[in-house]
Amino acid sequence: MTTAAVLILAFLLDCLFADPANRYHPVVGMGKAIGWLDRRIRFFGRKRGWNEKEEAWKWRCAGMILPLVVVGGVWLLTFFGVQGMKQLHPVAGLLFEAVLVWLTMAPRSLAESGKDIYSALVEKKIGEARRRLSMVVGRDTDSLDEAEIVRGGVETIAENIVDAVISPLFYAALGGAPLAMAYRAVNTLDSMVGYKNETYLHLGWASARMDDLANWIPARVLIPFMLAAFGLLRLSPGLAFQAWRRDARQHPSPNSGIPESLMAGGLQIRLGGVNTYFGKKSFRAYMGKPVQDKKPEHLLKAIRVMWLASGLYLLALSGVCCAIF
Repeated sequence: MTTAAVLILAFLLDCLFADPANRYHPVVGMGKAIGWLDRRIRFFGRKRGWNEKEEAWKWRCAGMILPLVVVGGVWLLTFFGVQGMKQLHPVAGLLFEAVLVWLTMAPRSLAESGKDIYSALVEKKIGEARRRLSMVVGRDTDSLDEAEIVRGGVETIAENIVDAVISPLFYAALGGAPLAMAYRAVNTLDSMVGYKNETYLHLGWASARMDDLANWIPARVLIPFMLAAFGLLRLSPGLAFQAWRRDARQHPSPNSGIPESLMAGGLQIRLGGVNTYFGKKSFRAYMGKPVQDKKPEHLLKAIRVMWLASGLYLLALSGVCCAIF
């Protein structure tokens, strides 16, 4: 019962207040720790003359320090913090844990980002829509037209259903706020050093693989809830199922292809295609079939799917927690 209460309260806090973006947010502290360790490891390796290509294994081994120290440290700090609050009073411990779990989630912020892009598009402010999209994606947005802006927004909403909602709740149910915070540390590591470029191809390898592993189960648990959401919203659950079976495995990520292909099929649009990163074009496999042209309204539909699938998942997970714990 306590675990379910923590999950529900954390979700309600996000619905009411969104993810508080300020310098005291735990993710900011995680980012500073990751940056500091990254610089120290890189300095150590270069001082010893490690070659990025010929001695890649050394950089990969050194890169394992990042998740071990950051994720382990975050779990320990959170664990002792929660235990300390529980010693003061059980209710204080519950509320503190709920707040910490809330800080690992961001469904409202995700929805607001999508709505901001939608508003700019319907007001015909294409430059503003590009700017708002650039705040939530890594691709170049300067030359995107309306359809490509919609694609970027829908892809971001779909992919982040797992990162911002499903996985944090999943790990909070398994191990409370300490495990949820540890997951957020894994996700932050991936966003900072999990790139396949010259700088982080080897040093960030362990962090990227840990993120893939952490999201593997939650991404697949999401499938029935997204299909149910499409059905309840009278969209296209059948096409969503077909797109998932056909297209998900073509995505470069073992996890992101699942919600993206489901969203593409459910909204009857095609996602994927050519993205530009720092001036270099990169093709990502298509998800779904272009039954409909991409319009700003698809952003709102994606947001509704995100909220409904998340709510259904929360209810189911809370029920399981009540039955088990």
